Amino acid sequence: MSAHAVHEGRDDDLAASARAELLRVIEASGAWDGDPVWREAFEAVPRHLFVPYYYAGAVSGRQRLWGGSPDARTRERWLRGAYTDAPLATRVRDGELVSSSSQPSLMAMMLAALEVEDGHNVLEIGAGTGYNAALLAHRLGDALVTTVDLDPEITESARRHLAAAGHRPVVVTGDGARGVPERGPFDRIIATCTLTSVPRAWLAQCRPGARILTPFATGLAALTVLDAEHAEGRFLHTSAYFVPLRGTSRPEPAVPHLAALPARAREHELFRFLLTLTRGSLDPQEAYALWEREDRPVRERYGITVSGDREWAWLDEPTGPYSWPLSV
Repeated sequence: MSAHAVHEGRDDDLAASARAELLRVIEASGAWDGDPVWREAFEAVPRHLFVPYYYAGAVSGRQRLWGGSPDARTRERWLRGAYTDAPLATRVRDGELVSSSSQPSLMAMMLAALEVEDGHNVLEIGAGTGYNAALLAHRLGDALVTTVDLDPEITESARRHLAAAGHRPVVVTGDGARGVPERGPFDRIIATCTLTSVPRAWLAQCRPGARILTPFATGLAALTVLDAEHAEGRFLHTSAYFVPLRGTSRPEPAVPHLAALPARAREHELFRFLLTLTRGSLDPQEAYALWEREDRPVRERYGITVSGDREWAWLDEPTGPYSWPLSV
């Protein structure tokens, strides 16, 4: 047996054990919520094929780890890192993160929350490495999965990764905010990038009753589509941090200055979520007063409504006393 074959065998064994450990970690997180289908998908789809290289470390001193390294220790570090329950930076330009592979347990939770059923036609916004599309394709079949990204380098590498894993869903290069009308109508849309408003094109490309799951502010909004102009839903309990949707949507503005507020608010994740969600409608002092008055609301108390050319976020009820217009 050649030395190359021996190395490949060791790498395969390490990948199998590392993937098994990742499955245990995701299972312990409760992400699947008793649904064995997604466990099977994560067990079947090898994550390391989608991250042939990634960047480890802080922004200012990232180290590129590569699966093709001739050094066995470097290759082992790359492989073990590929199966950690952590996001992996896969594309960095001018010091800015452009694309990443999301934390697997968060991906698993989002896929379970998408409530996919056999025969559903799914659109993913943000192709990334192609790993999430591969998990969807394993569940539904290639023909029912479409993934779109604005960057042709990202879509081309996603196609290569998917083919290496034995999947060929439709990968489209284009503005995710415009959807992919020729592949609709969709039963589910899942985004892996943060929005500041819900693209109306998505609603028009959905069947009535479709579900949209998208990062919004620092949370995850799950919306039910009523028709081409109406959708509504609440936030899930979890936090979620993703890069902004690029293209026609506006970039996320900076977090306002919080120095004048008590530390318990400045450092509280749920207060920062409220600030991000209501940005432009409430200043920090107003947001703080509301947050204290309403007993520091959890994410599930917030929601989003889209109705024609209006879109707003709300606390507790869409027509209640607390609502804030969102940018369109």
